[in-house]
Amino acid sequence: MRTLLLVLVVALAGCSLFHRGKKGDPMDTLPVEQLYQNGVAALDGGNNDLASRTFTRLIARFPFGPYTEQSQLNLAYAQYKDDKPDDAYSTINRFIKTYPTHRHVDYAYYLRGLINFDRAGGFLEQYVGLDMTQRDQANLRQSFDDFGALVSRYPQSAYAADGRQRMIYLRNMMAQADLNIALFYLKRNAYVAASNRAKSIIEAYPQTPQAGDALAIMVASYKKLGQDKLADDAERVLKLNYPDHPSLHGDWPKYRSNWWKLIPLQNRG
Repeated sequence: MRTLLLVLVVALAGCSLFHRGKKGDPMDTLPVEQLYQNGVAALDGGNNDLASRTFTRLIARFPFGPYTEQSQLNLAYAQYKDDKPDDAYSTINRFIKTYPTHRHVDYAYYLRGLINFDRAGGFLEQYVGLDMTQRDQANLRQSFDDFGALVSRYPQSAYAADGRQRMIYLRNMMAQADLNIALFYLKRNAYVAASNRAKSIIEAYPQTPQAGDALAIMVASYKKLGQDKLADDAERVLKLNYPDHPSLHGDWPKYRSNWWKLIPLQNRG
């Protein structure tokens, strides 16, 4: 009898500890509606880490349903605001693949573009004076493609107009990065590489503000290479399209301080 009572006491104590442990994490017991509201409250309050943990727990406990679908979007946004771009990008990609016809999937494409847009932000500013040929532009191009997918798939979306403006900015940014490379080559007397890079800017980004400078680099490079006909052709195009370009008046690239380094965007769209 004593042994039986001892076993019963130990069992009851174990149950008590088990229940106390469960009470320690309310996320394991709250209903889906309350758990979702807690996550939204944390997000609205700027507590992105708590919001991420709350939505992650909701998705794990309730893998299906409208709360779960919205929680995945909210989780991606919370991770994005919490400066965790890799996690955010993975989450939003998973959402797009899982719910391709969701009523808010246009926002998912927009958020995906924003994540890489911010990763690319400050790209040019971070590398003043460094060898621009070694810098990776993957985030610039990926963000451009992400916004392109939004604009082409959902042209009437509330986010499409902003997406288009960001694409203009990104296009200028990519052209500027290539221009920096061309200037880098020009400074080091690598005239063939400079002219080739400048020509690629004209072909890939003909409507950007950087096109005029690219033509000027071609003119300067061809003259140094003794390619007078090519230089004359490039200069004729430059005069026709950019008659006020400083290089036509002997002021380029002297008119830029540290011209071979970072040149601020002339037009951020």
